[in-house]
Amino acid sequence: MSNPSVETLDSFLRGYQPSELRIASEFLTTWLPFLSRDLCHHCAETLSDRIRSIGSECRGDAENLSPEENFTTPDIMQLKKHNDSHCDNCDSHSLGSWKDDGAETNSVGSFRDEMNELSESVPEASTSELASEPVIETLIPRVSWADMAQEDELEEVEEHEANKQSVNENSSNGEVGVSKVPRKAELPREQREYIRFKNVQRKKDFICLERVKGKPVNILDGLELHLGIFSAAEQKRIVEFIYELREMGRNGQLKERTYSAPLKWMRGKGRVTIQFGCCYNYATDKNGNPPGILQNDVVDPIPHLFKVIIRRLVRWHVLPPSCVPDSCIVNIYEEGDCIPPHIDNHDFVRPFCTVSFLSECNILFGTNLKIVGAGEFEGPIAIPLPVGSVLVLNGNGADVAKHCVPAVPNKRISITFRRMDELKRPIGYLPEPDLQGLQPLSYEMDRSKISNLQKQERRMNRQAVRRDGGVEARGRGDHSGSHYSSRGPSGPANRRRVRVNVAD
Repeated sequence: MSNPSVETLDSFLRGYQPSELRIASEFLTTWLPFLSRDLCHHCAETLSDRIRSIGSECRGDAENLSPEENFTTPDIMQLKKHNDSHCDNCDSHSLGSWKDDGAETNSVGSFRDEMNELSESVPEASTSELASEPVIETLIPRVSWADMAQEDELEEVEEHEANKQSVNENSSNGEVGVSKVPRKAELPREQREYIRFKNVQRKKDFICLERVKGKPVNILDGLELHLGIFSAAEQKRIVEFIYELREMGRNGQLKERTYSAPLKWMRGKGRVTIQFGCCYNYATDKNGNPPGILQNDVVDPIPHLFKVIIRRLVRWHVLPPSCVPDSCIVNIYEEGDCIPPHIDNHDFVRPFCTVSFLSECNILFGTNLKIVGAGEFEGPIAIPLPVGSVLVLNGNGADVAKHCVPAVPNKRISITFRRMDELKRPIGYLPEPDLQGLQPLSYEMDRSKISNLQKQERRMNRQAVRRDGGVEARGRGDHSGSHYSSRGPSGPANRRRVRVNVAD
């Protein structure tokens, strides 16, 4: 029997995957106020209906969807009622002009919230005790409209900090730097960050009941999964940097305990680890040191790029400002590598988080995880970790349930960020100055601040163009001796020359 939704799908859309249609629908919905500006009522309504139909067709008939999944949002319905109550007039009743009359329902944040509500409708995990190993369906990882431009905000943050340092050095030397590269027109960095922050998908309702001390307990309480924290370009940058670190470790350019590459004597053993901030002892070593932080051993400090990541995790409400990580461990998996069942050592406080790169894999949770074979485990619940996702472990999810990663089918990289217990920190430890006093972004960005940022950005663009024009003019003047101006020099420099002549 044929699928009615496929038969009714527009022929133009049949060549696209549902995920691609979601991206297009999200992108066009965001830009709807601009696209519909100065359109008449009927044209604006047709345009909004066509955009909504993209999302409806990629999910089937919109009439069969639940209210929270239907793309006919209250904002657009209100728009229709507003337009229906007035005569057609392109100048006064388009989406753009209606927004200007004081309505806020077409703002980026409003449409973003509607899309997030749609994306977060996921099946609930089973609340009964499970003998088999069900897999929780996580949020569908999707590329946001910011990712479509392959933005690398991490690199821009680093460049921004480097430019500030360069400007400070030039100012102290009495030099003035002039950029010769015209600035491209773009939203202010803070506003771009806010838009991406609002687009983050978060799942916090994981449920898996097991009996603990005779009572049913949700062993996943405190677990969170965040998607959309890193763009594709940022993930690529992070992975390339990690491979550079691995090469440095192989060449002996990192401290001895920073880089570790055990011999692969059996399947599931031998993943490469790179530790920063502290040296963690996974098992009792030959010197009799128990598992935990080795306070007398030294490793390399946290690299700058990882500190940029930490700041984003705090600013974007992934980790609380009271638990800013001061250490991290990079795990580089080859095919077949795994992590056996364990609970993270309490030398590290809660919460902590793990970021996944390169390939998706499952992580198993349970109070009693069974080892079936080399790299093979069984447990009551499995959670997929999409590429680029951030899993936060806290509460029961960190301290009641054990977790493990079965042998991975493909290459994978993870970074686990944790904060050390203050009493367990290495001897001579000094806090990172640029990780102090971090605060999360506000969920509601001040509209006046957005307006001021836009004005500031336009002013900077104009100044950059003027500077570039001045540099070109001076360059031409240096090579042209046949053109002179009868107008004398003006401004502060001329006034200084006049004062010097009078003094003489």
